[in-house]
Amino acid sequence: MTDYVDHDMKVSHTKDESSRQHFVQGMRGYVLNDLAGHMKTVWERKVEPSFEKVNGRAPADGPEVHKTFKPETIFKFYSSMRCNTQEMVWRSVMPAVEREGEDLSRRAQVLSQAGDKASGTVATDPNFSVPRYVSELDVHLMPGNYHEERFDHDVTQGAVFDNGLGVFSFGLLGNRMQDITDSVSTYFQARYPDVKPEKVLDLGCSLGHSTLPWKDRYPDAEIHGIDVGGPCVRYAHARAQSYGITSHFHQMDAEHTDFEDDTFDVVYSCMFLHEVPNKNIKGVFKEAHRILKPGGVMIHYELPPNSMMSAYDGFYLDWDAYYNKEPFYKAFRDADAKAEIAEAGFKKDSFFEHVAPSKNLYGEDALLEAVNNKDATNNSNVGRFGDGVMWYFFGARK
Repeated sequence: MTDYVDHDMKVSHTKDESSRQHFVQGMRGYVLNDLAGHMKTVWERKVEPSFEKVNGRAPADGPEVHKTFKPETIFKFYSSMRCNTQEMVWRSVMPAVEREGEDLSRRAQVLSQAGDKASGTVATDPNFSVPRYVSELDVHLMPGNYHEERFDHDVTQGAVFDNGLGVFSFGLLGNRMQDITDSVSTYFQARYPDVKPEKVLDLGCSLGHSTLPWKDRYPDAEIHGIDVGGPCVRYAHARAQSYGITSHFHQMDAEHTDFEDDTFDVVYSCMFLHEVPNKNIKGVFKEAHRILKPGGVMIHYELPPNSMMSAYDGFYLDWDAYYNKEPFYKAFRDADAKAEIAEAGFKKDSFFEHVAPSKNLYGEDALLEAVNNKDATNNSNVGRFGDGVMWYFFGARK
């Protein structure tokens, strides 16, 4: 729950609000584990056999599963419950954030100038133009998305996302909600010990939970995060300062950054690309190539591509594209990332993809054991936000 918000930007929730958060957290766990399991059972025992009997074959892909399953009561119930609990996540935390909005802004400004625990920096641009694919959507059904600003030095959306993510993740992301990057960076360091980055950049950093673990992994590295949302980068910097982790945050578009050529050793993103149209993703890849040093590495944690999933698992993950205001989600998962990365200028034979078991759920020993596996494999838990989750990531070298 919001117990994972343990820094100086923490807000105070009433007992009623906390009770509601506990309820929503439990309900999401039920929907994404128990109810999702019931839905798959109905598919396997009833709907799929009926489809095969009529068509003489199994469904070809996720869209065919979706079309076939859509009339079923269990799918309608699951979708309704999941949409409602998703909206309830944000509603459960917004009252406290709105009450303390101006005080949060004050606290963020104080932390940004404090150098007793950390000496990071933050830069926003009052004339920054938020890309339309962000400004026109409330991604994840979160009101205001990452960018909406109500007053000077506003950090509200960062706080909404931070507190909401604590409820949304129902403990899966572990301490400080950093399990994804903690798992991926631990795996990456063990798999590629020759990479010793001096500068790391996190694209689409939001509240910085995907940024800071890189400092744990490579203590001597200079860590940067960028996001189009001014409230997010202000909040991320204040959060980092509170934790005593020196890192630098900038309001920038990942497709058009202000960094010089050959600046970074690692350019990373976490759950970012699927919120970007494919034409802009190509621009992100090209920009990453430009700002990486020769031999530098680009890494993206993301949802696994449909090409490595069963038809049903592809359908299940693509649910968000239709019902969770993530319209670019499926197109990204259908794309050929390897080809697009090569087109952006990366070495063709340097493409990699791996699956890292959740460090929070499986432990570091299991994570390091997985490093010895040669290839990413199809697994219904890969990318699926529920019990037993495993994280997929891919990338290439310049």
